[in-house]
Amino acid sequence: MRVRFAPSPTGALHIGGARTALFNWLLARHDGGQLVLRIEDTDRERSTAANIEQILDALRWLELDWDEGPILQTARSGRHQQALAALLDGGRAYRSSATADDVRAYKQEHGAERGFRGREEADGAVRLRVPDDGATVVHDAIRGDTSFEHVHLDDPVIARADGSVLYNFAVAIDDLDAEISHVVRGEDHLSNTPKQVLVLEAVRAVGFAPAGPLPLYAHLPLLHGPDGKKLSKRHGAASVQELRDAGYLPEAVRNYLALLGWGSDDDTVLSTEQLIERFTLERVSRNPARFDEVKLKWLNGQYIRKLSLDDLTARLEAFTGREQLEPAVHISQEKIHTLDDFLALAGALLDGPADDPKARERWLGADGLNALGEARTALAELTDFDQSAVEDALAAVIARRGAKPREVYQPLRVALTGSTVSPGIFESVALLGQRETLARIDRALAAG
Repeated sequence: MRVRFAPSPTGALHIGGARTALFNWLLARHDGGQLVLRIEDTDRERSTAANIEQILDALRWLELDWDEGPILQTARSGRHQQALAALLDGGRAYRSSATADDVRAYKQEHGAERGFRGREEADGAVRLRVPDDGATVVHDAIRGDTSFEHVHLDDPVIARADGSVLYNFAVAIDDLDAEISHVVRGEDHLSNTPKQVLVLEAVRAVGFAPAGPLPLYAHLPLLHGPDGKKLSKRHGAASVQELRDAGYLPEAVRNYLALLGWGSDDDTVLSTEQLIERFTLERVSRNPARFDEVKLKWLNGQYIRKLSLDDLTARLEAFTGREQLEPAVHISQEKIHTLDDFLALAGALLDGPADDPKARERWLGADGLNALGEARTALAELTDFDQSAVEDALAAVIARRGAKPREVYQPLRVALTGSTVSPGIFESVALLGQRETLARIDRALAAG
């Protein structure tokens, strides 16, 4: 088995492209095959070195390796020209100066469903000669067989008048030379497939390439947002880099993307090894898959809680660019869903209270300040200042006041962090230590 991932480097690697890369990678690793990485960089203006590096960076972050490449499509222009010349010499392609207006006039005369056939001329663009009779059948592992009647197909342009080849021609020749056995890509490419199959059949007919089987195609269902509409930035993160910057873990992203359009019984949390073991094209659905970042965040939280403290700390230190985070990580691991959640939750313990006027107004009124004063007295009397001792001391305050726990915990939390969000209150107090805890309480009491 030989598969390929062939992105166009016109921007960041989008989530749909990442899923295509993942499915190809899983298929190759499941079958002991090879994954070829080809960069389809024929759009000279947008296919920049920076965009190519963005794609490679995204694949490296996802930990999707490749066996051959990256191969630049533009580097194969000589081979494309050889194939083009063979088709022209063999009569399977011809030059035509027909314009878009000529095509419209032809269809007005012969019917809109009739495929355009041009006149052979001495110069002009190069068109592939489509047989008048019969049909091209695309065998698709997901969608089944799709038949394209030749009478409805235009003779497609495969090269411009200057000799530069077009996408469908270059792709077919590249897949042929790389001996690609399975072409797995988005279903938006389905309409391109008969053109590519016709190219493959034509170059073999003129002896440019030996006879052999066509690739097995598999067109993946499109990705939609939770609202059922085509996935876009309005649904949240749209690229791999955005997911990384939002603090998702690559192994969680791999797990979630694998489930989009593919299922494995009722399991949701699957290791990469399990995905490789179970993945087959036969289980890929024809129906659009829905990318829901809420579900991804939940799954990411499951992965975060499975990490060792050392591993999570190392990832958070790399993500935040900070050091010595382990104590704060220890009390935050059960509450965060992404790496980006960490500083929002525990940052005030490390850097000092935030400034949330609504939190002060809600919890540091007269009753809240009274509860805070009693909590300060109880905490100041402690000789041991560990989590258990803090919990006992605050429980005694609640009992004396006949209060609900939040009527003591929330004023204390706002005094310590400036907001109503933090790790567990006992853990937070113990982490800060007695001196810093009392100092922050004193500042809140003085401000109140």
